[in-house]
Amino acid sequence: MAYLTIQNVTIKGVATAVPKRVVENSENELFDAEELSRFFDHVGIKRRRCVEEGMTTSDLCFAAAEKLISDLNWNKEEIDGLIFVTQTPDYRNPATSCILQDRLGLSNQCLAFDISLGCSGYVYGLSVAANMLSTGNMRKILLLVGDTTSLTSSPLDKSRVLLFGDAGTATALEYNPQAPVMQFELGTDGSGFDAIYTPHSGFRNRIKPESFEMVDYGGGIVRAKTHSWLDGLEVFSFGISRAPKSVKGLVSHFNLDINTIDYFLFHQANLMMNEKIRQKLKLEVEKVPYNLENYGNTSCASIPLLLVDKLREKAESDRLELLMCAFGVGLSWGSCKVELNKIVCPPIIEI
Repeated sequence: MAYLTIQNVTIKGVATAVPKRVVENSENELFDAEELSRFFDHVGIKRRRCVEEGMTTSDLCFAAAEKLISDLNWNKEEIDGLIFVTQTPDYRNPATSCILQDRLGLSNQCLAFDISLGCSGYVYGLSVAANMLSTGNMRKILLLVGDTTSLTSSPLDKSRVLLFGDAGTATALEYNPQAPVMQFELGTDGSGFDAIYTPHSGFRNRIKPESFEMVDYGGGIVRAKTHSWLDGLEVFSFGISRAPKSVKGLVSHFNLDINTIDYFLFHQANLMMNEKIRQKLKLEVEKVPYNLENYGNTSCASIPLLLVDKLREKAESDRLELLMCAFGVGLSWGSCKVELNKIVCPPIIEI
C-alpha cells in the first residue's frame, strides 16, 4: 500500500459543472416496469445528466474552473499548475490539459499534464497536486477532474446503459504552512483490468472496421468492441471488499479517530454496493450522503460533485473533516482524510 502524509496544502474551493440534459432512466425502452423497479431499488439511479453531441469533459471542467477562479479572485498569472484527470479526453493526443491551459488563459509558465484514471481519479489527483505544492516551490494548482462516461456505453447494453452520467469539476489547492495534514492510502490491482475496459480503444487492439460491429452477447447485452465493457459481479465484489479495507487501512495506519469525521464521501457507484460498504464500516446513515438518484455514476467526478451537491453550505460556512474513498476501473482505489475550512463552493453549474 502507498500511505502518504502531505503537509502545507489547503483546499481553497471546489466547483462542479453538469450538462443541462436530463435523461430519465424510467423512459428507457430496453427495460420493462419490473426490471426498472428492481434497478431503482438496488442501484438507485433514477436519472442522469448526459452531454449533447459535441460537448466534452473539458467543456464541463472549463466551466467549473472559470467559475471557481472568478469566485476565488485568483490571478490567472499566479496559477502554477493544471492537472486534468479523465479517461474521456478531447483527443488521443495532445494532452487535454494543454488545451485547457490555453483556453483558461493561464500563464505559459503553468505546467499542465493529464492523468488517465477513472473512478479513483479524484483521490489520486488530490495526492499528486498536494505533493507538488507541499514544498512551497509551487503556490497554486488547479485540479480538474471529470468524465463523460455516458459516451462510452452501447445504447443497447443493459449492463451499463442506465448507470453513467457526466460531470466536470475543479478543485483549487494552495500552499499554506498552517494547513492541517492530508493523509492518503492508495492501491492498485491491475490483474482485474478487464473488469471495466474498452477492448478496442488504444494500441493493444487497434481500431479497425470490425471493431464497430455490434455483437449480441445475450442477456440484453449488445455492444461493439469500441464500447466500454463492465463485469458487474466482479466490480461489485471488488467494491464491497476493497473499499472497507482501504478506509480501515487509512484509519489504522494514521491512528485516526473515525468518530471525529464529519462525513464520509464515497464514489457514487451503486446504491446496494455503497450501502454494504457503509454497513461493513458501521457508519451512521447521516454521515454518508448519496446523490446517485439524480446524477448516476459520474466516474472520477463523483466525489467532488457529491460534496457540492450535498454539503455546499456547510463547506462554505464550517470546518469539515472528511474521509473520501474512491474505487473502480483499473482496478484501483484510494482513501484520504482532508479538512475543509470555509471554502469557496459555488452551486452546481449547468451548461
